[in-house]
Amino acid sequence: MIYVCRKEHFNAAHKLWNPKWSDEKNVEVFGPCANVNWHGHNFELIVMVKGLPDPDTGFVVDLKKLSTIIRNLVIEKVDHKNLNVDVDFMQGKLASCENLIMEFWKILEPAVKEITSHGGLHKLTLYETPRNFVEYFGE
Repeated sequence: MIYVCRKEHFNAAHKLWNPKWSDEKNVEVFGPCANVNWHGHNFELIVMVKGLPDPDTGFVVDLKKLSTIIRNLVIEKVDHKNLNVDVDFMQGKLASCENLIMEFWKILEPAVKEITSHGGLHKLTLYETPRNFVEYFGE
């Protein structure tokens, strides 16, 4: 099995805030991430596709096509945006990396199927900081 990866970058702001809780509880649970004036990150998204190479091209997936769908379907919607306010697929959801990566999967998984007949989306990795990241396998 071959695992092919593409990394993309975006900048976005968010606030971790549960509207069901008091201001005090939000600050207690989320600390500085509950800042009323938001905070931002330089995110890195790694999209991993797994499969066997196409005998005609040698590709599991065409990386140019993969980059295009990631940029068009995800990056353009989140880059230099407020995840809590500006991003349609995050409306009504807590803007955690865990929720964000699951939404990315819903968008990217069918799109990857359209560009390769020899592979499929295997894993997404989202770095919020160089030391904090989440991984999702669509389960």
